[in-house]
Amino acid sequence: MKSTLFLIGIVLLVVFLALNFGVFQIDFIARLINVLLISAALVTYRIIFGPSAADRLVAVDIIGVLIVGLLALLTLHTGAHFFLDIAIAWSLQSFIVSLALAKYLENRKIDD
Repeated sequence: MKSTLFLIGIVLLVVFLALNFGVFQIDFIARLINVLLISAALVTYRIIFGPSAADRLVAVDIIGVLIVGLLALLTLHTGAHFFLDIAIAWSLQSFIVSLALAKYLENRKIDD
């Protein structure tokens, strides 16, 4: 069963990459934004249906990294520099949230 799901996932990934980089005629940055959005959707699936709390914690951390990358690409695409300010603030808050959730999972207090 797991190998079948793995093969279906590989086929869907290859189809997505072929459509994104081969068929559609869009900017390269827009293609990269599409890749980040698909990755964010997959990570959101892991956050919702993760088998353990640690998996969900890692997924929340990864989605923070994806959002920072998306904001950096939006800065390149639009030329608006305030997206970088948002990315810096987001990365700092994401780091703090990851630390707090890790302490919560270890049943430790914040001031330990």
